[in-house]
Amino acid sequence: MQRLLQWTLEYIREEDCFSWMEEHRYDWAPLIKTAVAQIAEGKSVLLLTDGEREWFERYVLQHINALRNTRPLLPFYPMRSLFPDITSLRHREDIQLFEDMLDISFPNGYIVWYVGKGDHPFTKVAYRNTGNFLWVLDEEVENSFTLRSGDKYLDLKLLQLFRLFDATLSEALFGDLEIES
Repeated sequence: MQRLLQWTLEYIREEDCFSWMEEHRYDWAPLIKTAVAQIAEGKSVLLLTDGEREWFERYVLQHINALRNTRPLLPFYPMRSLFPDITSLRHREDIQLFEDMLDISFPNGYIVWYVGKGDHPFTKVAYRNTGNFLWVLDEEVENSFTLRSGDKYLDLKLLQLFRLFDATLSEALFGDLEIES
């Protein structure tokens, strides 16, 4: 099995227009390692994006379990569908009630995959667990991958990162990639 960092570097170099990621792979590797390990353990992934990235949420949900992936279907769910009134969660007590519902609904556990601005109200839910998978815009947040909303290539970068995440998942689930690097 290949080590995660080496495999990531090879993947980045094989992809066109993905060289920007080469210098960020050291920030990426610990996050992807944690996320993939939790998914392999049977945790569900609850996807949540800010309003500007709702298109990305739909894209991920349409592609993560595409049958052409020839891998087991994975438990990815849109958080807004689980709780349509999520925008009203502002107080700690309300968020705790919501998390209690999620604990009951997902007895094997769950992680929140948040993609969006660091000052968005959804971060009150996303930042509560250090094991969550965070792609944060415009803020340096511990245990997150940082992007800039003003980047004219942001949408392309999100799609590229998803492809990297999806490929990493497949390789790890089939035992072709060692994520313990």
